[in-house]
Amino acid sequence: MRSARLVTLCVVAAAILLVPHGAAAAPAGPPPRPAPPAAPDPSLTDHPLAAAPGPLDNPLKGFARFYFPGEDQSLGYPRSLAWSYFGLSEVMTSATDCGSYNWSIVDNALNEIASYGNQAAIRFYMEYPGGTGSHPGNAIPHCFDGHVTYRNNTYWGTVSPDYDSPYLLDAVGRFVAAFGARYDGDPRIGFIHLGLVGLWGEWHTWPFDTDTADGYPNLMPTDAHAAQIVQAFDTAFSRTKLEIRYPDSAGGAANGRDIGYHDDSFCYKEGSPLAGVTLPQSMGGASYAQLQRALNQGVENKWRTDSMGGEVRPEIQSSAFTAWPGGSGQVDNMKACIELEHTTWKINQSSQSYSPSDPNVAAAVRLMGYDLTATHAYYPNSVTGSTATVGVTLANNGVAPFYYPWPVSLGLKSSAGAVVKTWDTPWDLRTVMPLKIRAFPDWNVGADPTYLDYGYPQYFQSSVSLADVPSGSYQLVMRVRNPLEAISANAKKLRFGNATQNADGWLGLGGLSVGSGGGTDTTPPSTPTGLASPAQTADSVSLSWNASTDNVGVTGYRILRGGAPIATTTGTSYTDRGLAASTSYTYAIQAYDAAGNTSAASAALTVTTGGGSTPAGLILDDYDGTPPYPSAAQNDLGKWTGGNCFLNGGGSGVVSGGSLTLQYNNCGWFGSDVNTDLSKYTYLVVRIKGGSAADFNLSLGGVTKVFGDYVLDGGGHPVLTGSYQDIKIPMAANGISRTSPAQLAMGFWYGGNGAISIDSFSFQ
Repeated sequence: MRSARLVTLCVVAAAILLVPHGAAAAPAGPPPRPAPPAAPDPSLTDHPLAAAPGPLDNPLKGFARFYFPGEDQSLGYPRSLAWSYFGLSEVMTSATDCGSYNWSIVDNALNEIASYGNQAAIRFYMEYPGGTGSHPGNAIPHCFDGHVTYRNNTYWGTVSPDYDSPYLLDAVGRFVAAFGARYDGDPRIGFIHLGLVGLWGEWHTWPFDTDTADGYPNLMPTDAHAAQIVQAFDTAFSRTKLEIRYPDSAGGAANGRDIGYHDDSFCYKEGSPLAGVTLPQSMGGASYAQLQRALNQGVENKWRTDSMGGEVRPEIQSSAFTAWPGGSGQVDNMKACIELEHTTWKINQSSQSYSPSDPNVAAAVRLMGYDLTATHAYYPNSVTGSTATVGVTLANNGVAPFYYPWPVSLGLKSSAGAVVKTWDTPWDLRTVMPLKIRAFPDWNVGADPTYLDYGYPQYFQSSVSLADVPSGSYQLVMRVRNPLEAISANAKKLRFGNATQNADGWLGLGGLSVGSGGGTDTTPPSTPTGLASPAQTADSVSLSWNASTDNVGVTGYRILRGGAPIATTTGTSYTDRGLAASTSYTYAIQAYDAAGNTSAASAALTVTTGGGSTPAGLILDDYDGTPPYPSAAQNDLGKWTGGNCFLNGGGSGVVSGGSLTLQYNNCGWFGSDVNTDLSKYTYLVVRIKGGSAADFNLSLGGVTKVFGDYVLDGGGHPVLTGSYQDIKIPMAANGISRTSPAQLAMGFWYGGNGAISIDSFSFQ
């Protein structure tokens, strides 16, 4: 019952939106790319690392649920964050001394949250309609009595202090300074909302706000006085990440400071007609939408240094991901909201009822914030001297960087799995920026969605001392240390999206032998046997083999295609994706151990990818059910695909009988990432029937045209009929970039009403 009451209050809170300040700046536009990293040392051996889905409870990202004392925080959807309010009067408890603070209620909450291995996100308030849980509705400290004028917010039944009072501003400033002195850099806290001002600490007093034409007086502080509070927080906190409600709060006073934003009405659509309150006006948002305010202030790229938090609008929490990646009804385009806001975390009380196996929720959580994968490790397989150079390349497939300078360590594990040596590195995860960012339509750089190259796979390199390491065979490992580990043995580990990521936080990089002859282990593993291909599709080959043996232990397997290594894995199976249809490939497998000893290659196996009725060439998607659309959110290249606003399939369209049917009525968007060099292909081939070629556009490689306007060989144009036909669009002749094709997308906003069925997209 506590949860239901709390969420109900948050629903009301989320419904309140301020009239925005006037535009202070134009949109900033695409941010300049960071400088590319140094190239790996060519003298080092390249060890490719196999990717795998990242964990759902990585620290400081994803969903936070409300903290209730004594509640089991290990239940429900995996998470690493807990959310809590505190009334200011619960810390400023003296009736006479505004400089006296009792922090016990905060410490008790932080300690209990930390005991589950989670970090906290918190906010202080002075007025909260009805209160929250055991926290009071009126949290104005009694030491303000007689010094600060109190006003009644008759709409909400709250007492609102005079936020312009010099006495209040002085007391609040001293409180913030004490708050920062005690908790700045505290590993138990992940994010702090500035709070304190307005209802729920959300920096508004609606309807008692700047819009006095409605007959309600303004109870908000002046921008100048509000800016004093912003400055106090910025001065008091230099390590813990801060967030304020709106980009234009306090006249935009936070915009030049190390303070992010929290969108407490995330991805909701309201009004008649429905308008989004996160996405900008260029994407159907309201004039007061969160990202429209950011564009008005020219701060839409602030995510590069400051976190973006908030709350999934409570009314849609239970249905927010049903139509992922798009939206339906009052759920706006959720993927677009995450990508354009560069969301790292959100309060989401309903997440406790999500299934951990729900692919839609998992895709959203992994996209939020950082999603780090180690792509390569570089180091010599055998070291006989006293030092070794180790390099690692990290890629970020999320929408934001990791915001804290958590220490990165290298280490050695013995053959028994014990960590026997560690080294600290100066590597800064904050520099690993997202590889791609989504462009705002307001930037005028292409049809929506357009994805721009931004970050790089970041290369880090350090020299480590082996002077006191006994000769022998080891596993080279890497980990990131969560500072919460100093307080809680259960602290969540930051883990990478890799097949060799261990639950203890250490990521396996490969085998390393130390000392002359590699110690006592010079025996390679046995040669893998039984290499077979249990399944093939038009663009993938599945492989399996029998496990090898080793005198110490097999560390992993190297997959060879055409004699060249393409990946490593710790298991005895692998699927090679992104292949050409009806094409033969030859594979072999090598086993290796921790000392770097490598077996002979297995007997070669030649496998031919599927063809049959599917077109030859490179298959983008043939809708044969592998991978399933839209639940897998992947096409046959293993890249993202999905749709929204269609009348069938919950907005995504429906796959049946080996084809995708999209039913539209002046609305609908479909996308399928390509991001593959198409230089050896001449045609985009769309096997399609139904509808009209004038009802939708198609975008690829920097070109967007109504489908019927594409020029075919001989000068004709596509015409759709009730029977399937292969529409072969010559890419070069239509100006389509084959080296940077980005995403194939289709938009249905031309007034048409009908349905098309697509049997396949391919390149020939």
